[in-house]
Amino acid sequence: MSRRAVLGLGAAVPLTLAAPAAASPAPPASVGQGGEPGTIGGARLGRDGVQAQKTAGLPKKLTARSWLVADHDSGEVLASYNAHRRLAPASTLKMLFADTLLDKFERTRTYKVTDADLADVPSGSSLVGIRPGITYTVEQLWLGVFLRSGNDAVHVLSHMNGGLEKTVAEMQARAEDLQALDTRVASPDGYDHKGQLSSAYDLTLFARHGLKNKDFRGYCATRTADYPAGGKKTFQIQNTDRLLTGAWGLDVYEGLFGVKNGYTSNAGNTFTGAATRDGRTLLVTVMHPKSGGNGVYEETAALLDWGFAQAGAAGPVGALVTPLSEGGAKASPSPTAPVERAATGTEAAVTQGGPPWGLLGGAGGAMALLAGGAYALRTRRRNRTTEGPRHGD
Repeated sequence: MSRRAVLGLGAAVPLTLAAPAAASPAPPASVGQGGEPGTIGGARLGRDGVQAQKTAGLPKKLTARSWLVADHDSGEVLASYNAHRRLAPASTLKMLFADTLLDKFERTRTYKVTDADLADVPSGSSLVGIRPGITYTVEQLWLGVFLRSGNDAVHVLSHMNGGLEKTVAEMQARAEDLQALDTRVASPDGYDHKGQLSSAYDLTLFARHGLKNKDFRGYCATRTADYPAGGKKTFQIQNTDRLLTGAWGLDVYEGLFGVKNGYTSNAGNTFTGAATRDGRTLLVTVMHPKSGGNGVYEETAALLDWGFAQAGAAGPVGALVTPLSEGGAKASPSPTAPVERAATGTEAAVTQGGPPWGLLGGAGGAMALLAGGAYALRTRRRNRTTEGPRHGD
């Protein structure tokens, strides 16, 4: 597959995404009675429960512990549920990784992978199938990150950047510049590590800022790519975003062009999606729904449907703030954002219920690497013999 074919879908992303308008001012503290005045993005985003000017039409069977719907261009938050709740982000944290490192290396630069580059990839990780001794382009490494959520690709790029510690520090600094103050970075890949947390609000900030980068847009919109397997051999990789590809029994969501999904057995499912219809682009983040498998995608699609049905009529309940480096006013950390690491619990969402989804999101994503060659398969089998959380999409 040619480079043009691989990234062709990225060209379809509207050019208006290149320079989103500055975020709208956050609503005053008096809006959303009982809200927290110091909450980033507006007082109502600091409240528990559903926040929306008009709740009519909101999906009735949402089970996610946190979710948020925002207008990409204006930055208005149209509806949310526990927007600043700190939860394990899984691979959606790779949006921050990409936003931090994408401009550091020319996409045509080549790099020969060593054993040391892969020595610190956590057991049970999702892998794209990178092998020591093979030379990859930076573009190919990023395709491994965006399409297969490959922790092996993340670690190679991190070592190219000077190591994991340096990369984590730079990601944390970028999060602070974006005013994503719910986020604590412990690893660049999003894998379960003590203290690694984010929120639906922060993940939406990462997506919005990342989409300003044309390479970010192109990679997250790519459905399939041919990947090096050594010599002249290649294997095909497919994007694990099921709303983009229509995999696992889902329909392709009309107008969707990314952004990033995630899964670990400890964190559960997370997803941030972006879609455009009739010239309007919406961002939706869903974290930790009770239903596995397709549940995170079903709930995202339902929230996108609601947002597009509003046709601009839903008033804002908050705003995505502007980065400090782009003139944003400095905000304070959300004062009451609770911290929860696991996907299990008794907290109710909008309405309890929803269909049970039998398939776990990460297992199928990792097994798709069978087509990638014997090395990826051997690595996967080796990882399954060790203790630790499973890491998927």
